[in-house]
Amino acid sequence: MPKLLRSLSGLIDFDCAARWGSFKLAAQELHKTPAAISLQVKQLEEALGFDLFVRHPRHITLTEKGQEMAATVRRMLDELNTKVAALQGGDEEKILRISTTQSLAIKWLVPRITRFTKRYPELDIRIDSSDRLVDIEDGSTDIALRTYNVVPGDPALLFHDCLVAVYSPSLLAPGETEITLETLHRYPLLHEFTTDTWIALLRHNNALKGKFNFSRSFTNFAVMVQSAVAGQGVALVSHAIASEDLRNGALRMVNCASAPYERGYRFIVSRSKQSMSKIIHFCDWLREEVAEMQKGLN
Repeated sequence: MPKLLRSLSGLIDFDCAARWGSFKLAAQELHKTPAAISLQVKQLEEALGFDLFVRHPRHITLTEKGQEMAATVRRMLDELNTKVAALQGGDEEKILRISTTQSLAIKWLVPRITRFTKRYPELDIRIDSSDRLVDIEDGSTDIALRTYNVVPGDPALLFHDCLVAVYSPSLLAPGETEITLETLHRYPLLHEFTTDTWIALLRHNNALKGKFNFSRSFTNFAVMVQSAVAGQGVALVSHAIASEDLRNGALRMVNCASAPYERGYRFIVSRSKQSMSKIIHFCDWLREEVAEMQKGLN
C-alpha cells in the first residue's frame, strides 16, 4: 500500500529548497538554519518513501520524482496563497483568476490583457497557463478558457476557430509578392500532430496534387506559430493563435478557403461566481476582443 502523508510539515521548506537549489539559500529566505531545512526535507523524504534531492558536496539537485513533487507543491502553495490573500483582503471581486491553455495564453490572451487591465485597474489578474484540466469549483479558478469540439447553440461558446495557412514574409524570394497554393510545394509545411488538416485544406481548395514536404510536426500551436514567424515553413494553425502576428505583419495568410474545422473555445465559470462583476466585465471584454480579431478573417 502507498504511504499517505500524515503531516504537511516540510513542504514549504522543500518548495523553497527546490526553487533555490540550495538548503543554505532556502534557509536565508525562511530565516532558519540550513541544518533545520535539511532535517525537514529528510523527514519529508522518509514520510514519502523516496528521495527528493541528490546531495552533492556543494549543491543539491532534484531527483526525477523530486521534480514532479516540486511542481505539484508549487502549484498547491500558489493556490493556497491566492486564497489566503483573497480572504485577508475580504474582497473576492478584486482578484480575477484565469486558467487557459498555454497556446492561447502566450499568443492571444497575454498580448491583449493590457487593454483589460487599463479598463479595470483595480483588478489583480492571475493567469494560469496550463493544458491540464482544472476544477472550476475548488476556488482556485474563476474562469477557464478551453478548446473543445463546438456544440451549436452553446451559450458558453467564445468563438468558433478555423485553421489558416500562414508564412513569414522572409520566405518570399526576390520579386515574389505572396505564397500561393500553387507554390506551397517549395516550402516545408508545418503541422500539428498529423498531416490530415493540410490534406483537408488542399482537398477543399482542389489543390491536392504534386509533392509536398510534410517533414516538420509540432505538438503546440504557439510553438508552430513561432516557427512560422522564424521562416521555417508555412504553418497550418489556429487563426486565433496566429492572429496577433497576422495583425502586426510578422505573418501573412495564404489566400485560400479554410476547410471545415469543428474546434473552438468556450469559457467555463464557477456557478457561484457567474453573477460577479469581475466575471461579467471579463466576459464582455473577451467578446469585444474576439469580434475585433475576427475582422482579420474578412
